[in-house]
Amino acid sequence: MARNKYPEVTVEKILEVSQRLFLEKGYDNTTIQDIVNELGGLTKGAIYHHFKSKEEIMDALSEKMFTSNNPFEAVKKRKDLNGLQKMQLAIKLNQSDENQIELTRQAIPLLKNPRVLASMLESNRQFLCPYWEELIEEGQKDGSIQTQYPKELAELLILLDLWMLPTVFPADAEGIHNRHLFIFQLLEKIGLPLYDQEIGELLESLPTVLKVPAVYSHWSLCSPT
Repeated sequence: MARNKYPEVTVEKILEVSQRLFLEKGYDNTTIQDIVNELGGLTKGAIYHHFKSKEEIMDALSEKMFTSNNPFEAVKKRKDLNGLQKMQLAIKLNQSDENQIELTRQAIPLLKNPRVLASMLESNRQFLCPYWEELIEEGQKDGSIQTQYPKELAELLILLDLWMLPTVFPADAEGIHNRHLFIFQLLEKIGLPLYDQEIGELLESLPTVLKVPAVYSHWSLCSPT
């Protein structure tokens, strides 16, 4: 009865239990039945009423975590930073949540599924491009970013993420490192010098699978590095 009257409470409980199990057991080792067993009387039907699959649960969980700790909204309030510095800070803030990083690591292999990959790209195009474009335009105005194409540059950041994913474009650690060097040099030459020492150290500390240059809204929130 409570489930029907307060569906948002049911969804919140499912996400709360799923997050704990994904972090404790791993995404691959957690089944829908495992989640049901921890829901205190709810059935599989209750889960499938809200989520069609475990992938959808991970998607919703990733979105919830990003929305709760949206680095773009955090940097907007910083009057002491220019546009470029706000972009760099968004990257660093995104790397401060260990749970989010771990879920990202577990979620990235799901992008081998073409449907999931297409969904991620469309979501990022709609959700992240406007954030990047806004900061790039701010950098144009304050002189920290030199470009005549803020919209196109924002879209490029999203596309560069795709190239950095070893599940999509296979590469070993050296290959990923070389891609980073190329991207940093490319962005600097077109007026967006994102790289700094702190971002470099953050990237070096991440597993190879997470060393991506920009930000995913759902599947990965590593940021434009």
